[in-house]
Amino acid sequence: MESFDRRAYTLLVSLFIGGLVVAALISSKIITVFGMAVPAGVLAYSLTFAASDVIGEVWGKERAGEAVFCGFATLVMTSALAWLAVSWPGAVFWTNQEAFASVIGNTPRIVAASLIAYAVSQKHDIWLFHLLRQRTKGRHLWLRNNLSTMASQLIDSTIFVTIAFWGILPVGEVILGQWLVKLMIAAIDTPLVYAAVQALRGKTLPATA
Repeated sequence: MESFDRRAYTLLVSLFIGGLVVAALISSKIITVFGMAVPAGVLAYSLTFAASDVIGEVWGKERAGEAVFCGFATLVMTSALAWLAVSWPGAVFWTNQEAFASVIGNTPRIVAASLIAYAVSQKHDIWLFHLLRQRTKGRHLWLRNNLSTMASQLIDSTIFVTIAFWGILPVGEVILGQWLVKLMIAAIDTPLVYAAVQALRGKTLPATA
């Protein structure tokens, strides 16, 4: 059981961090979803909330907090390495610096927006998820998953879009569009969260909180 517990937790943390890093690298592009303008990283980032909810439900609040800390540290490292790769002089035959920088070289505002929004929203998600877990006595996972994600995603969208795009894009429209798309994703991923929790319960070590 301990071996399965370790592998399952490691896999979910890896998916959590992978989604976080991908979202940070591609969010400088704005796309449209059902006519709404949203950063391209919306899907990848939304999935991190599902992963953290599964971790929190199965292993407890402390382990979910560890995943958030690891994600933050990885995001800082990724941002630093991306900046270094863009700033480092290219080989004499390298002719794609401008295209490379436009994709990888996120502006300091976007990096700062990602870090601040991530730290605040993920902490809030874990806090609210476990508060609701206590209030519902461990029942109604669908309610906890959706309410904590809805509130935390609104916080995340507001902080990220305001810091990253204020004075550049219509901030209110992008915040609303991003949040609505995230709500749709949260509703869709609820059955996946249930399935993951049911698959892991009984095969992992019990949650400590």
